[in-house]
Amino acid sequence: METISRKDADRLAIRDRLKSFVRRVIPGGWWERENGEKRSSRYARLWRFTVLITAGVSVTPLIIITIYDYYQYREAFRQEMMYPILRLTSTMKHSMEFFLEERRSALAYIIEDKSFDELADQEILARILRNMKNTFGGFVDVGLIDSTGKQRTYVGPYELQGMNYQEQDWFNEVKLRGAYVSDVFMGYRKFPHFVVAVKHERQNGDFYVLRATIDTKVFNHQIYSLGLRPASDAFIINDKGIFQTASRFHGNVLTPAPIPVPPYSNRPEVVEEYDGSGNPYVLGYAYIDQSPFIFVVVKGPEDLMENWLGLRRRMFGFLAISVGIILLLIMGTSSYLVSRIRDADLRQAKALHHIQYSNKMASIGRLAAGVAHEVNNPLAIINEKAGLAKDLIALSNGFPQREKFEKLMDSILASVTRCSTITHRLLGFAKRMDVKTEKIDLEALIQEVLGFVEKEAGYRNIAVSVRSDNTLPSIESDRGQLQQVFLNIINNAIEELEGGGQIDILLREQDQETVEITISDNGRGIPEEHLHHIFEPFFTTKKDYGTGLGLSITYGIMEKLGGGISVRSKVGQGTSFIVALPIRKPPL
Repeated sequence: METISRKDADRLAIRDRLKSFVRRVIPGGWWERENGEKRSSRYARLWRFTVLITAGVSVTPLIIITIYDYYQYREAFRQEMMYPILRLTSTMKHSMEFFLEERRSALAYIIEDKSFDELADQEILARILRNMKNTFGGFVDVGLIDSTGKQRTYVGPYELQGMNYQEQDWFNEVKLRGAYVSDVFMGYRKFPHFVVAVKHERQNGDFYVLRATIDTKVFNHQIYSLGLRPASDAFIINDKGIFQTASRFHGNVLTPAPIPVPPYSNRPEVVEEYDGSGNPYVLGYAYIDQSPFIFVVVKGPEDLMENWLGLRRRMFGFLAISVGIILLLIMGTSSYLVSRIRDADLRQAKALHHIQYSNKMASIGRLAAGVAHEVNNPLAIINEKAGLAKDLIALSNGFPQREKFEKLMDSILASVTRCSTITHRLLGFAKRMDVKTEKIDLEALIQEVLGFVEKEAGYRNIAVSVRSDNTLPSIESDRGQLQQVFLNIINNAIEELEGGGQIDILLREQDQETVEITISDNGRGIPEEHLHHIFEPFFTTKKDYGTGLGLSITYGIMEKLGGGISVRSKVGQGTSFIVALPIRKPPL
């Protein structure tokens, strides 16, 4: 015994559910055959057309609105993202400018307030440094340099007394401009720092410089306090693109920055840029006045896209769900409507077929009545004359070839009898007989009918069995016409069993309103292509002796009695006629 795994069973169950769902959504009659080729039916084309038009009208505006919202939201997100960076950059610019200006002003005040000799005093300069540290913070040391570049007095943690800065750029800059803020550098102190220096000119034309060193940690603290998101970065570079503070992602202090130096602007700027991999990022920057510093903020793609991607997912998810629901509703509604149209068409076709069949039967009835009427009179004359001729032959002594002529007369009379039977059947087919209703025991009626064919069945070695439900009720119907119905069917069965066989008759109560009589034989069976025509007038497969009227008359009687007749047959296995009769007289 073949077994399947649980996984295969689940997969088959899912497939069956999908098929059931498709059958519910897609209407029946999807395919049809024409000239042997399989193609979609007009109902399928109508369904597709309805679904496409309705879906287009319903879904297109939704898609357009979603696309419009997509660009609107994206622009709003871009603006919302730019503004905080611009505000942060502006705040940091003002903060750094204030920081530098404060310390530059402090040095300027000191150098203007104190004389060269006072500043050259170690104790006084040490007190000044201590006051600056306590008041402003960030100062590491301070020194007094004369016009030759020699450091005359130094107060700080290093041994820099007597150092000569004559050849250094910062000294030339302060000598030229009067004040100077340097780049961050390592210098003799071996840690990142920058200097702020101011110049004082004496009345004799000489000058001296007060120079203070500031630790870049003050900038780092300011950047750290910004509270940037994990994918964002902020740092300071100089106008040569060298890091003045360490970057979170791009490099360490005093190393070249991988991003280009942004163009100068006297106000904070925010621009969109792309990295080497093509990923977008937002760059905010501000040039710090009277210094080489440029404050830079970089927002990475994760920060840029985090909220936008979430909104975009929700937006397109809502669109997909909405479109899916709309399509399901459209497909379901279209299927329902197309199915109703198909059912209506089928009912109309059936009604038209019934009307055509009724008209055909009426025409045939009128034709049969006319033919029977016109043929009966000549037949009567032929029958009478043939009988007279036979009598004369019988009474004439010495009639030559008497025996031969008597056989000819018998043949004529037999043919006349057969023709009379046909004409009487035609009249019966055409005649509209009134129904005479009475209580009928169906089993007894069947036995009566079998009495008519008992000898012929025995002669053909045909066994007949009758089975009936014990509770089979009596019915209200026309006895004579039912006899004709059953006689026609049983006669057909006997004719099918030329070499003997079996006829089974089953009577049972189908439901509270109907009884069913099934007459089955194990004869040759009826080909499928003949089954659709056996109740049509003059359709017969008995080429030599069949009239093709028996089953047509039977069909008409069953309709008149409010019942029905159907047939099942398979070639080589036999045929079953199923007669359904109402238990009570149907209303007129």
